Amino acid sequence: MRTVTSHNKAAMLLASRYLLLCIFAAFFLFPIVFMVVSSLKPDDQLLRDTSSLRAFIPYGDISLDNYKGVFDRVPAGRFILNSIAISSLTVGLGLVVNSMAGFALSRVRFRGQKVLLSLIIATLILPLEAIAIPLLMVVTELPTISISDGFEITQGWLNTYHVQILPFVANAFSIFLFAQYFSSIPKELDEAALIDGASWFQIYRKVAVPLSGPAFATVAILTFLPIWNGYLWPLLVVQQEDIRPVMLGVAYFFQLDVAWGEIMAYLTLITIPILLIFLAFQRAFIESVASSGVKG
Repeated sequence: MRTVTSHNKAAMLLASRYLLLCIFAAFFLFPIVFMVVSSLKPDDQLLRDTSSLRAFIPYGDISLDNYKGVFDRVPAGRFILNSIAISSLTVGLGLVVNSMAGFALSRVRFRGQKVLLSLIIATLILPLEAIAIPLLMVVTELPTISISDGFEITQGWLNTYHVQILPFVANAFSIFLFAQYFSSIPKELDEAALIDGASWFQIYRKVAVPLSGPAFATVAILTFLPIWNGYLWPLLVVQQEDIRPVMLGVAYFFQLDVAWGEIMAYLTLITIPILLIFLAFQRAFIESVASSGVKG
């Protein structure tokens, strides 16, 4: 009898915890639900409903006209493709560069290793806003090789795709996370591989990388988000419309007449890739943070 009672109490406690978590999750989902529902309403109904719970209910004059209006007002498809290309290349190059740096700082012993890692971590205190202007002055002086009209070298990286990619490939937090995760892998594997004649690069590629899937997924998510959501840097370095990312497209809707339904539709379109990326890697992300993200 006591066993049954204890089981019932445990089940009730677990149910209450899940209920509490669902309530908290609902609060976080409210902005997304409001955005999606508002994207289906005309502006007059949208503005009337914002003062009540009807803002979260898809009712009334529901249609996809706002989504059609998005593509009529801005080249949304081009902006989305640009951001997908820029984010994907930044993530791909960042995974290679940062994982190799993290592996060297955690597995290969050399003089000044801890000092170098400390200096890399120290750069985290510098926000982009603090270094944007110096970085802009640097990229305006760098050479660009053009092969579209023959081999030609010009000055400056402005209005190019690579100016939106290369400055953000190396990332201090990604290097630190990789270093922390690689340090949790038993070093006996390195010793065994070295005895078998493997080089450090072979150890990185055949031992460390296959065992570090959660770390790679975490870095992919944490790299993708700021690049996809970037606004300040593209605003400074990109003036040509055909290479602009999605966030610069938001400003188009505040020119002339403001269409709130179209704004919500555009925000819904550019939020979908972020949700898909997180849903695809959420298990590995949670595993990485829980297992090694706080190890020192």
